[in-house]
Amino acid sequence: MNAPLRRVGVVVMVLFGLLFANLNWIQAYKADEYRNSDYNGRVQVAEYERKRGNIEVGGTAYALSKDTGGKLRFQRSYPSGEMYAHVLGYKPVNNADTGIERLENEFLAGTSDQLIANRVRDMFTGEQTGGGNVLLSLSKRAQETAFKQLQNNQVGAKRGAAIAIDPRTGAVQALVSMPSFDPNPLVSHDTGAAAAAFNKLEKDPERPLANRALSETLPPGSTFKIVVAAAALENGIGKQTTIPAGSSWTPPTAGQPIRNAAASICPGPTGTPVTLMDAVTYSCNTGFAQLGVRLGADKVKDKARQFGFEQEDLTVGQLGEGGLRVAASRTGDMQNPDGGTDPAALAQSAIGQNNVRMTPLQGALIAASVANDGSQMRPYLVKQLLAPDRTTSYYTAKPRELRRPVSSQVASDLRDMMVSAVKNGTGRKAAIDGYIVGGKTGTAQSGPNTPDHGWFIGFAMDKNGTPVSAVCVELEQAGSGGSAEAARIAGRIMAAAIADSGSR
Repeated sequence: MNAPLRRVGVVVMVLFGLLFANLNWIQAYKADEYRNSDYNGRVQVAEYERKRGNIEVGGTAYALSKDTGGKLRFQRSYPSGEMYAHVLGYKPVNNADTGIERLENEFLAGTSDQLIANRVRDMFTGEQTGGGNVLLSLSKRAQETAFKQLQNNQVGAKRGAAIAIDPRTGAVQALVSMPSFDPNPLVSHDTGAAAAAFNKLEKDPERPLANRALSETLPPGSTFKIVVAAAALENGIGKQTTIPAGSSWTPPTAGQPIRNAAASICPGPTGTPVTLMDAVTYSCNTGFAQLGVRLGADKVKDKARQFGFEQEDLTVGQLGEGGLRVAASRTGDMQNPDGGTDPAALAQSAIGQNNVRMTPLQGALIAASVANDGSQMRPYLVKQLLAPDRTTSYYTAKPRELRRPVSSQVASDLRDMMVSAVKNGTGRKAAIDGYIVGGKTGTAQSGPNTPDHGWFIGFAMDKNGTPVSAVCVELEQAGSGGSAEAARIAGRIMAAAIADSGSR
């Protein structure tokens, strides 16, 4: 055999060797990846052969599957449209699933190890048992109220969020983000139409796909005064102790004076005394700015951290690991370039401005901790996992404490001040007949030429002092009256949660 033929033979042998090696690589190492790929049509057909389980609230299915009789047999449906979208998420054919649909995908699809007995039985019967059912902690009335009140708010805000939780357990009672979206077009079996619907939502500058209740961090304004008040109570200042206030105060080293929202709030020359109780009730900026500087940056930051600021790993789903990710709330910098405390930055931070940023969930957790004697419960959405035939429960939420940011005595003092703010001060619109309601409004600057954000955090207790709901409402760039409107909406949500408490 001549040399050229030998070279051709060697090349052919090498190519066959590479082909053989590649086949073995695919068989041994890549088989599972290819078998489970979203681009594997056989996998898609098999996945849609089994009826996916329901996601339910109060006995009603808000995510369910319908038989289409087509190649992809079952199609997901969301009867409530936009109302539960940010909680339920959606399960598309050729895109990433979101929300509870993603968190509980294996259980809903019937492929979870918990449901292996059903799959073994199917092997003998030839049937396709449906997936398991996920029961959520939400209150139907509270969720509906939160959605409708946000959509029809009286100040014309286009973006915002509301979240309510049970202070005793951490069960999420309502979770709404505005604007919302209809998940039904996103799960169409016409993948081109589904992709077009997704692209339209993703390009919308209002970001309707964003879960603002968990992921949006904005300056919280005066709601942050509850954190500063807690630090003060732990450092020798009582609720009737006087602190310097006045109509205007200029921090050391800063030429920009801090003023109150209205001339009637804490009037008088700089340093005019006001009790801590009145400073919370009427939301005295000058008093809290000076109080923050007196306490120092470390004490303010430490107390915020004890309430949950800076936590990177909080999720909301089941009570174990995993869940919808919650953005970390931040206190931000309060320092000069040389590392020393900047009194002006600290003063602004003490009234919830400067670089302080908070999620609506964090606001609700602050209010819930105060209502629950200083104990902050871990928030959760998934209440129970039920078998396809609903006879067996594979998971039931068992509430547990997340942290204890304040003592029972400090919580009691904070409750008194927050109740005074609703009874006599800025949070009057949150009042509920027959219940003890406490809260704190917040107005936060959003920029030099844009309207202010409006906030409210608060809680409701029955006449025996048992907490029944804690809430945070945020109206982005709501402008004048935004915090009062947030308080009004919060009161409606808590009243709805109270009315629904016996049916969940």
